[in-house]
Amino acid sequence: MFLLGDPAGAEVTDFNDAHWRTVNLPHDWSIEGKPDRSSPSGAGEGYFPAGVGWYRKTFSAPADWKGKRISVEFDGVYMDATVYLNGQKLGTHPYGYTGFRFDLTPYLKLPGKNVLAVRVDNSAQPNSRWYSGSGIYRHVRLSITEPVHVAYWGVFVTTPEVSSDKARVAVHARVSNDAIAESAVSIRTVLTGPGGATLGEAESPATLAAGAETEVTHDLSVANPALWSPQTPQLYRAITRVVSGGKVVDEVVTPFGIRSLAWSVEKGFLLNGKSIKFAGGSVHHDNGPLGAAAFDRAEERRVELLKAAGFNAVRTAHNPPSPAFLEACDRLGLLVLDEPFDVWTLSKVKFDYARFFDDWWQRDIDAMVLRDRNHPSVVTWGIGNEIPEAWMKQGAPIARKLAGEVRKLDPSRPLTEAFPGATFTPNVDSVFSILDIGGYNYNLAANYLEDHRRVPSRIMMTTESFPADAFEQWQLVKDNPYIIGEFVWTAMDYLGESGIGSWSYLTPEDAAKADQAQQMLRGMVAKMGANGENPFAAMAAGTDSAGSGAPKIMSVLFPGYPWHASDCGDIDLTGFRKPQSVYRDILWNGGDRVFTTVRVPEPEGKKTVAIGWSVFPTTPSWTWRGQEGKPMQVDVYSGAPTVRLFLNDKLIGALPTGREQQFKATFSVFYEPGRLRAVGVNGDRTVAESVLTTAGEPAQLRLTADRAVVRADGQDLSFITVEALDAKGRIQPNADQMVQFEINGPGVIAAVGNEDGTSDAPYQGSRRRLFHGRALLVIRMSTTPGTVRIKATAPGLTAAEQSIRAQETTPRLEL
Repeated sequence: MFLLGDPAGAEVTDFNDAHWRTVNLPHDWSIEGKPDRSSPSGAGEGYFPAGVGWYRKTFSAPADWKGKRISVEFDGVYMDATVYLNGQKLGTHPYGYTGFRFDLTPYLKLPGKNVLAVRVDNSAQPNSRWYSGSGIYRHVRLSITEPVHVAYWGVFVTTPEVSSDKARVAVHARVSNDAIAESAVSIRTVLTGPGGATLGEAESPATLAAGAETEVTHDLSVANPALWSPQTPQLYRAITRVVSGGKVVDEVVTPFGIRSLAWSVEKGFLLNGKSIKFAGGSVHHDNGPLGAAAFDRAEERRVELLKAAGFNAVRTAHNPPSPAFLEACDRLGLLVLDEPFDVWTLSKVKFDYARFFDDWWQRDIDAMVLRDRNHPSVVTWGIGNEIPEAWMKQGAPIARKLAGEVRKLDPSRPLTEAFPGATFTPNVDSVFSILDIGGYNYNLAANYLEDHRRVPSRIMMTTESFPADAFEQWQLVKDNPYIIGEFVWTAMDYLGESGIGSWSYLTPEDAAKADQAQQMLRGMVAKMGANGENPFAAMAAGTDSAGSGAPKIMSVLFPGYPWHASDCGDIDLTGFRKPQSVYRDILWNGGDRVFTTVRVPEPEGKKTVAIGWSVFPTTPSWTWRGQEGKPMQVDVYSGAPTVRLFLNDKLIGALPTGREQQFKATFSVFYEPGRLRAVGVNGDRTVAESVLTTAGEPAQLRLTADRAVVRADGQDLSFITVEALDAKGRIQPNADQMVQFEINGPGVIAAVGNEDGTSDAPYQGSRRRLFHGRALLVIRMSTTPGTVRIKATAPGLTAAEQSIRAQETTPRLEL
């Protein structure tokens, strides 16, 4: 049961919650609202509502739980969670992104009904620089164990020796005795391979005093291991069993990968002894139209989208992700830079994590590392992003504490921190000396040569870059072994940081001023903090840190309302790739590919301004009514040496597309409807082509589900693409009709959306307007097997239908 509000006494057992509404977790109440210009969350959090909310869960505890340990585990609650059982306060957890648990055993009624209540306080605004969501937005579980059991996050698997012939696997297991008497047990490890076969076993006796813990380490060998990598994400399992009196009293299964990591200035980053460059992107944690709700399928889909777009790595900016996201990275093969928080002791916005840092940093670092250190996808730990203290004397002592805690818990991975600004001051050098890899935000090109000359032992990578700098950034990565990769800002659009990737039309005079401001901005970003002062102080005070000298230009960089989403990602808010994504993929991964996209025409007397995190707007369309006879600029991205462009089978021209041309060519073409075809040529051989065809008027709808068969577990999702087509079945990119959805069967509409980051239409409901001819519908399955039937209708268009089959499955044990 859920209530948005803060009634007194909501924690007590007999509180009347009859008028509260039923919700299923994961749940984000912010996304249920609409962006509102007056919202205190502001542009950073997308103008969405926040506030205080309560959750209550009544459950029965059977008599056979007596003598066991019963805990509740939360994967994430945003934020300031206070948890009660039967009116008794169990504790609080301020940070919204780390997991935590409470022991229910002392206050359980056995047998009988119990009430678990959670108060979530997200009312202090702003507390984030991006959309956070509100509520219990990740999974919650009951844990039922015997008094002697594997400790919470108590298994750590390492692979200290790895080769193609043999690997040594070390399984460290902590076991707790919560009984009031000494206990003699046996701790057993069983190792299984990717196919499920048992590969080895080990067992150790242990005697635990009451209230004590012990740790054992089992070394096992694996012959001819299947090494984990993005190309071959093979997973093994370590099964840890606690045996007492010949009976297994606890069992924990830990998936892991066999792989080795190494890093050096001379060879860069090595995975399994082979050099690999991070072709990566930063991502925030939201799932677009679903808000912050971390459904397993939504998290898996994000990883699928990133892999399909050519990424091999992701940076979890600026917080630990959901367990489901990392599990998908393990299974599908995506490298992860796992990052804990955006601030230390100095705030960037008024109510952010700095309020809790001194009391909670160690617990939150521990929660990140202990939870995530068995994931083979996690190859780097971060300790912070754009930290003001890094330019100050107090930066190095704090960084040393954080790094020491991470390395104590996991010495096997390198550490980094993300720095914008001056990377050459004594204070910053002190912080860098504590790290294994220096992270550069928007400042690598300006500083790398001098930094390498000064500190030749420094390994570097770009932890954030402007999308428009794709070519320059990747050439630095390719040409310098000590620069090990790039994480563009951002891989995917997200809610909040409203409109930072948007573009504008300005007069030629204002456009020239904007270009000048862009150059000044880049220079400032590369050198900020050089004076040893906090460059974020004005932001934390709620003032414009850029000053008031150029308000019109600042409104181009940070447009604010009606924007509520970023618009700076390679992949849009609903999961579809933008042209910049294809260009980056060709840069990173090469191949005989071509891609054609057309620059959006400028209105008479106006210039397109794309600065900061935006790129010049293009769209892969040859449907431009009203532009007949006018010149259009056509960009062709190509992995082939040369491209030829044809319009209605007439050759427009041929241009080289090698490195000197930054793997792209621009043609000026007088528009006429028909067929625009770009051909990639290597010598005299055609190796690839890209075709755009003029579409007719929108005539029909089409629904396309990402999967035809899903699980009837109350959690699984179906993502359905909604498109307008012309009479010949071609996508009509200009259609903007309102689409109404009807659903029948064991499912509900979880979200609707499109890529328009300025719309104030809600993301929940049964209708959504097409934007650029497309929208997204998300269906959540119930626990009843059967067929879900969806129908979409829109004025003037033939309706479309789609069926999804939900198969019976075992529902998860969850509150």
